[in-house]
Amino acid sequence: MLVSTARYPTPHASKYLQQLCKHFAHKVAVDFDDRQGTAALLSGPADLAADNEALTVRVTADDMKGLIQARFAIDVHLVTFAHREGFSGLNWQLERGTTD
Repeated sequence: MLVSTARYPTPHASKYLQQLCKHFAHKVAVDFDDRQGTAALLSGPADLAADNEALTVRVTADDMKGLIQARFAIDVHLVTFAHREGFSGLNWQLERGTTD
């Protein structure tokens, strides 16, 4: 399994978490509240956490293609939701010890 995480510093983390989860709920199973959420993306789960300072996203996939697709799905929607903040993409990090 491959795991990638990203953190987006923003005072609107809870708002973006809820927007992402509501959007994904149209196509996949989602569970969320104002501070945490999980979306069952086709490539694997996306876990989201919001605090007063940032939105943290963790995606999991079986292979690099799935990981890239999950990252893209999060990024492309945040570009729309956070456009007023000049959002242009997350700085994704591959977690140590993950393999494909």
